[in-house]
This record gives sequence, C-alpha cells and structure tokens, in this order.
Amino acid sequence: MRKFSIIWKMTVIETKLFLREPMAAFFTLAFPLMLLILFGAIYGNEPNELFGGKGTMDVSVPAYMAMIIGTVGLISIAIRVTTYREKGILRRFRSTPLRPYVILLDTVLANFAMTFLGTAILIIAAKLMYHLQFDGNALLFLAAFILSSLSFFSLGFVIASVASTTRVAQVAGMVLFYPMLFLSGAAIPLEIMPETIKKVAGYLPLTYVVDLLQGMWFGEPLSGYLTEVLVLVGTLIAGLLISALTFRWE
Repeated sequence: MRKFSIIWKMTVIETKLFLREPMAAFFTLAFPLMLLILFGAIYGNEPNELFGGKGTMDVSVPAYMAMIIGTVGLISIAIRVTTYREKGILRRFRSTPLRPYVILLDTVLANFAMTFLGTAILIIAAKLMYHLQFDGNALLFLAAFILSSLSFFSLGFVIASVASTTRVAQVAGMVLFYPMLFLSGAAIPLEIMPETIKKVAGYLPLTYVVDLLQGMWFGEPLSGYLTEVLVLVGTLIAGLLISALTFRWE
C-alpha cells in the first residue's frame, strides 16, 4: 500500500511539472484542438466519399489522437527524462530507498494521464462542435490507445537513454516526430497523398497508430489490424530492450 501511495504522489508531482512546461502542454492539449477547429471550419463533418462516406472530422479525430501520442512519447518523455539526468535528479533519486521502477513508472503514468486528458478534450470538443460519431467497441479502442501510447513512450525512453544532453534529445525527438506527423496521416489524411508518400508512410510507426486507432474507432474487426498490432508490440518490446541496455542514471 505504501508503494502505491508513493507512486501516486510522484505521479501527481510529475503531472504538475508537465503542465508547467509550456511547450509540452501546448502540443498535447491545445495544438490538436486548434487543428480540429481550423480544419473543421474548412471541411465540416459531412459524409465524404474520399473517406468511405465517413465525415472528415470523424476520420481526423483518431488521427489527432495519434499526434498527441507521438508528441508525448518522442518529445515530452525524451526531454523530461534527459533533463532529469542532466541536472542530476536521476542520480539523487537513485540514492534514495525508492526502487528504480518506481521512478520510471511515475513518468509513464503522468505522461499517459496527460495523453488521455488531451484526447478527452479533443473528443468532447469534436462531439460538441461536429457531432463526432463513434462506432467501435470502447474496450477495444482503449486497448489500442494504451498499446499505441506505450509503444511510443518506449521510443521516448530510447531517445532519453542515448541522448547526451537535453538539447540533443529535443532535436532527436523533433527530427523523428515531425516527418511522421505529416507523412503518417496524423495531421493530413493519407487519402489525399500521392502513392509515393503512402509507400513511405508504411515505414513509419505512427502510421500504424493512426490506422489502428481509426479502425477501432469505426468498429472494424481487430483481425483486420493484426499487422498494426504486431508492429506496435514489436516497437514496444524493442524500445524496452534498447532502453534497458542503454539507460544511464547519470
């Protein structure tokens, strides 16, 4: 019980620190909402043949969720953990009676909470403004959301493990994230992209997050998304293994 109390208190502190970081809070909570309002005002949410009769916002909202996941995983976690190491905070934490997994777990929980909050704000706004439709199974969608988040969180820990400074982690995260953002369908639907871009998108992990979340959002059979699940599970396992082998406390 005491361990749960410690994890809870540290998670709350980590969440407060997240909200005090303007860049992280903006791109997690505000930027997806701005895109929703901007593109919603342009395209509305009327059925569109390009999206198989689905509304533009109905298709875009799950993609914006993938954007939030990518932002938190590749940028927020990478920068936060590297900053803690650079300032000696990880070293001081390690000298306390706290187990290492407690220190890392509260980072994951706090960042997942913010990812979930950003997603919840997005869904509520889309529902109120554009009558967002959800046709899937809530538990299946939640499972897909958790898997996607953990997969990209593991990549964030990889960046934090190998980056020598916070600045390097920030640059590395952005170099990885922004091409994925614009080429995976997270910001711009792949349906309007040329075939060459679609082929490139097949090599980007965030593409599989977009596809899986959209599929589960519209209630399509999970059996049709086994490739996406396997890619994200593989990404999670690879990220965990690389992080475990390369992570430095100081």
